[in-house]
Amino acid sequence: MRPKLQESALSVDGAEWEVTMKRIAAFVGMATVMMVSLAGHASAKVLEQGTFHDEFSERIRNFCDVSGLKVRQDVTVDGRYALKSHGPDQLAYFQSHGRVGVVYTNVATNEYVTEVVTVMEKDLRVTNNGDGTLTILVLATGNAAVYGENGKAIARNPGQFRYEILIDHGGTPMDPSDDEFLEFLGVVKESTGRTDDFCAAVVPAIS
Repeated sequence: MRPKLQESALSVDGAEWEVTMKRIAAFVGMATVMMVSLAGHASAKVLEQGTFHDEFSERIRNFCDVSGLKVRQDVTVDGRYALKSHGPDQLAYFQSHGRVGVVYTNVATNEYVTEVVTVMEKDLRVTNNGDGTLTILVLATGNAAVYGENGKAIARNPGQFRYEILIDHGGTPMDPSDDEFLEFLGVVKESTGRTDDFCAAVVPAIS
């Protein structure tokens, strides 16, 4: 079974708001792939579809590189997915629609902001590497916004970007039920559209 998340995918260590959307979108993609792996064998041209849900919390020290700032991150992920075989090799292609809610709370003061991210992800290309792995190029598009305690938006990031992940297909490249997530390979095409500075907006709001 593929892991629910990678530690690195959820770290907050940059000063740019774009990092947050990439982090959340990558997590939604991994959660979707994990749920699909439970759906069973996908025969050629037969759709599998379903929903996914996850909730988790973690504490982040030195949030946004601010020394001593401790933040609790409470995350809720909901969405739906579908898959079908495609191309001459009949490899499985995935598509998902997800909504992520994240509450960032200053542990010392209980001040908080709420982040809402809606993401649509679609496999654009699945490549059989011939060594037991698949490289998947994913398009992620959607909207992200952060709201202060008064409900007003303080940062936004609409747009799209593309990234790649590496999957172990377990010796069965046409059957996703035994796949295992190996690695987030990175962003292939940077985010388009408006990109507000996440940390510049959030840190003053919770300090």
